[in-house]
Amino acid sequence: MLGTLGFRVPGQFSASAGVGRTVSHLWLPFVTNDRVKREFSAGGVLVRRLRSRWVFAAIRPAGKGPGVWALPKGLIGRGERPEETALREVAEETGAQARLVGKLGDVRYVYTWGGERIFKVVSFYLLRYSRGRLGDLPPATAHEVAEVRWLPLEEGQKLLAYKGEREMAERALASVRGGAL
Repeated sequence: MLGTLGFRVPGQFSASAGVGRTVSHLWLPFVTNDRVKREFSAGGVLVRRLRSRWVFAAIRPAGKGPGVWALPKGLIGRGERPEETALREVAEETGAQARLVGKLGDVRYVYTWGGERIFKVVSFYLLRYSRGRLGDLPPATAHEVAEVRWLPLEEGQKLLAYKGEREMAERALASVRGGAL
C-alpha cells in the first residue's frame, strides 16, 4: 500500500500560515511503499498526597539501569477501552489500585523493533490512588518491573526518562494544582 509521508525543510520561507503568521519551515511530501505497524497503548500518572505533597508512582522497567524512571503503560487489550487499560496496567506494574480522574493526552512516536518500524500512540490518564501497596505486583507481571517508587510530582519533569511522559507528568501537576482532585 502506498502512503504519503513528509519531512520538514528548514529555511527562510514566508508562506502564510494563517492570519498574521508565517512559517519557518516547509513540509514536503514524498511517497513510500513501506508499511508501518501501529500500536496503541494506555497508561497513567497515578497520584496521591503524602506528607502534604503530591507524589506519583514511577516504575523502573526491567532491564533498565538505575534512575531510568517511566510511567506504567501497556498495550490495549482486545475489546478493552484505553481507560480500562490504564487502570489495569497501573495495578499490574505498581501494585496500587486507582480511580480514573480524566485523560491527560496522547504521546506519539515511531520506534524500530526487529527491523520493523512501529508507529505508537500512548494515551495517558490522570489516576487517583485508592488502595494498595507499591511493589506488591502480581506474579504474572512482576518480571516486567525492576522497581516502583513514589516520586515528587513537581520533579516529574526532571526524573522521568522519556519526553512525552515528562509532559504528561507536567499536565498532571497542572491538574492537581488547578484543583482537579
